[in-house]
Amino acid sequence: MKPRQQFPSLIFALALLFLFTSVDPARTQSSPTKSSTVTAQSATKTPDPQVIDLAGYQQLVAKYRGKPLVVNFWATWCEPCRDEYPLIVELAAEFKAQGISVIGINMDDDSDMNLVRRFIARTQPRFPNYRQKPGIDLDGFYRGVNPAWNGTMPQTIFYTRDGHINLYFLGTRPRPVFEQAFRDLLTKSAAQSVASLPIAGQS
Repeated sequence: MKPRQQFPSLIFALALLFLFTSVDPARTQSSPTKSSTVTAQSATKTPDPQVIDLAGYQQLVAKYRGKPLVVNFWATWCEPCRDEYPLIVELAAEFKAQGISVIGINMDDDSDMNLVRRFIARTQPRFPNYRQKPGIDLDGFYRGVNPAWNGTMPQTIFYTRDGHINLYFLGTRPRPVFEQAFRDLLTKSAAQSVASLPIAGQS
């Protein structure tokens, strides 16, 4: 009788041993999964903004001719820019379906690129961003972009579909003013579209 009483105890001990040894490998498997996630995130990292000079900017605006365009100039060292940029991201998403394109032009130096990367990763813009080429004549860049611009940041320019400036903001504005500017740009661009249609009977 005594050996039979010990046999269930032995089975119970073996079951406990199996349970603990089966848990440990599961814990060790979590580490590769985590590292593979980090690797995937690194692989999908957003590329740095393309560097452009004044000629590149003018070519960029010409590329969007035929549709209303909003260009926002920003920098990480500009506190009003950092506050305004998330609003631009929201309005770009809101008015995209209505035909307005938005691009960003970053004005940071090479030394601030880590800040630029983190800022873009945090705000998640769904529109392209470019960067003013460091070392160029800034005053010439300002005047070439907008004759009324003396470097005040942020700057937002509203281009009609014919590529002309309809409105610009030097410094930030509250959300209702921005929303109205987007709506006015749609109205002005729609009027230009109608005016460009051929008149019936004319070839």
